[in-house]
Amino acid sequence: QVQLVESGGGLVQPGGSLRLSCAASGINFSIYVMGWYRQAPGKQRELVATITSGGGTNYVSSVKGRFTISRDNARNTVYLQMNTLKPEDTAVYYCNAYRLGPVPADYWGRGTQVTVSS
Repeated sequence: QVQLVESGGGLVQPGGSLRLSCAASGINFSIYVMGWYRQAPGKQRELVATITSGGGTNYVSSVKGRFTISRDNARNTVYLQMNTLKPEDTAVYYCNAYRLGPVPADYWGRGTQVTVSS
């Protein structure tokens, strides 16, 4: 059974930091592209950042320079370090695991709430 479990969300003041974690089980973690997405109230889910099995990263322009995605294949965990948080970063953040190939696979966590407010 595949599970992606996010943690680390919460309430933080503007300018603050949070570190999200996503622990994966039931998959060969090291071969998956891992990603963080977010969905704000009334908006569509959007890609925040991805990291390939080789460590290549990609970010949405609004978080470049503030957020850092990383992975620890030994711990089957992907992280999202979020600095200089802004109120517009408020959303539910979801972890995603995606595998390319003849039989693609796509898994999602349940999400963790991040609220940036004074």
